Amino acid sequence: MIQDFFRMIPVNISRREKLFLGGGGCFVLVFLIFLLLIQPVFQKREQLSDKLVVKQQELVEMREMRVRYQALESRAKMAEKRYSERAGDFTLFSFMDRLAGNTGIKDNISYMKPGTQEDKATGLKVTYVELKIQDITLEELISYLYFVETSESMVTVDKLTVSREGGENGLLSVVMQAKTFGA
Repeated sequence: MIQDFFRMIPVNISRREKLFLGGGGCFVLVFLIFLLLIQPVFQKREQLSDKLVVKQQELVEMREMRVRYQALESRAKMAEKRYSERAGDFTLFSFMDRLAGNTGIKDNISYMKPGTQEDKATGLKVTYVELKIQDITLEELISYLYFVETSESMVTVDKLTVSREGGENGLLSVVMQAKTFGA
């Protein structure tokens, strides 16, 4: 086969030159085969490998998102259950007033202002009560805040401003806003 190839080459060149041209031709042929057949296969393989890595990362992210979603869904169901278990006549104003009476600071309340608004993120009705408490000790404040935040009624303190009253007795003046959803 190679001899047939060499016979096609013109006769006026030497055998050494024929071998050199034949070797060059084989080299070009091998190079073209590599360039047109083998290299695209390796490039495609590398591209697929890169895509696989990206897809695996996306899968890991999706699994993490699924776990977070399930946790949020579980918390939402628990909150919904706790809201539904509240007394049907629950109002935040009366709850805060009753808690103040239970903790012994009801006489220190200067004012209580109830209000409602719609939460922009969820579209739910938010009920809030702003109240000012004067001349209370730090222990009384901590006790009141503890009972508000740990109640089964899903009430949270949204804003809290504490200032020290004049004098050495260490009494505080507090303005706070408590809120809950849907009451």
